[in-house]
Amino acid sequence: MRRLFWIIFGLMLVDYLAMVLWSFPHLAKASDGLMPFDLRPLGYSLEDGRTYLAALGAAGRNYYLNVQHKLDTAFPALEAVVFVVAFRWLYRPPLRHFLAALAVLGAAFDYLENAAVAEMLQAGSQQVTAAMVAAASRWTVLKSAAVTLAMLALLIGLARAILQKRRAQNDG
Repeated sequence: MRRLFWIIFGLMLVDYLAMVLWSFPHLAKASDGLMPFDLRPLGYSLEDGRTYLAALGAAGRNYYLNVQHKLDTAFPALEAVVFVVAFRWLYRPPLRHFLAALAVLGAAFDYLENAAVAEMLQAGSQQVTAAMVAAASRWTVLKSAAVTLAMLALLIGLARAILQKRRAQNDG
C-alpha cells in the first residue's frame, strides 16, 4: 500500500509541476499576466471572466482547453487519493471519514469547475453569460475551500504525527 501511495503521490507531483511550471505560466503570458480561472480561489465576476477570455484570445483559449485541462484531468483524482490515504494513516474514524469525504468533494468540485470553465472557453468573451461565469466561479470557490481545508488537515495531521514520534523517542 505504501509503495502504491508513493507512486500516486509522484504522479500527482509531476502533474502539478507540469501545470505550475509550464501550462499556468504559458496561460499567464498569453493573457498579459492575468491569472487563470483555476488560480482564483475567491472566484471571479462576469467582467473578470470576459476580460480574461478576451486577453487569452482564440489561441490561449485553445491552449487552456487542450493542454491545461488535459493536465487537470488526472490531477483532482490523484490529489484526492493522496489525501484519502494520508488521512487513513493520520486520523481515526469518524474524522478520517469526514476528511476523506472533504478531499473527494474537492476533486468533484475541481471537475465541475473544469467543465464550467471549458464552457466559457468555448463561448469566448463575447458569448459568455453571467450564469456561465457564476457557475464556474462557484465551483472554483468550493474547490479552493475544500482543498485548502484538506491541506490544512493534512499539515496538522503530519505535525501531530511528528510530535508524537518525537515524544515516543524521548520517552523511550
